[in-house]
Amino acid sequence: MPPTTPYARPLRVIPNPQPQLQDDHGPGRKASISREDLMAAALKLVGPHRSVSTLSLREVAREAGIAPNSFYRQFRDMDELAVALIDLAGRSLRKIIGEARHRATSSDRSVVRGSVEAFMEQLRADDKLLHVLLREGNVGSDAFKHAVERELQFFEEELCIDLIRLAARDNAPLYEPALVSKAITRLVFAMGATAMDLPPEKDPELIEQLSEMVRLIITGSRALSRGGAR
Repeated sequence: MPPTTPYARPLRVIPNPQPQLQDDHGPGRKASISREDLMAAALKLVGPHRSVSTLSLREVAREAGIAPNSFYRQFRDMDELAVALIDLAGRSLRKIIGEARHRATSSDRSVVRGSVEAFMEQLRADDKLLHVLLREGNVGSDAFKHAVERELQFFEEELCIDLIRLAARDNAPLYEPALVSKAITRLVFAMGATAMDLPPEKDPELIEQLSEMVRLIITGSRALSRGGAR
């Protein structure tokens, strides 16, 4: 008899394993991150001599506890994060100062002083949001500067509305209220930039000076309105 051919088992083809996506969450790193987490991490790194424009992506990622690649899940780059911080700072400050102006309805003096005090309180707040607005307009990129300018214009528009409302209440019209609101806004922010580098003990003196400057602008505008501008 011819020798029997042993049964040949078919070869089992083992498919090549799919390449595993590299996990960029190392030890101690977070599995997920939000835009707010990254913004908070950036704010922690901002200081008297550090603006957002000087921060690197790796610094922010390390502070947030994530790998650098995870940063891009929320922001395209550091410019986009900085602009988001500027927008947040502007919204927060407009809300705080707007509430202060509406609470102070007894006189122009209380409105002015209440607004200036609210500004200085926010300047010293732990969240450092106002620092972003005050610094990035001078040292940041064009994108930062445009974002800061946009926020300043929002301040001017809202302040102009309040000035017109108060002028009507007191029957004391202002000459060029839009220009008055711009002068006040630019003055307050310029003084705030100076105050950042001064000790908090100087705040009462600065508040008094700044309040008086704002009142002088308003008084001058009223005088021009009564006498007619040439």
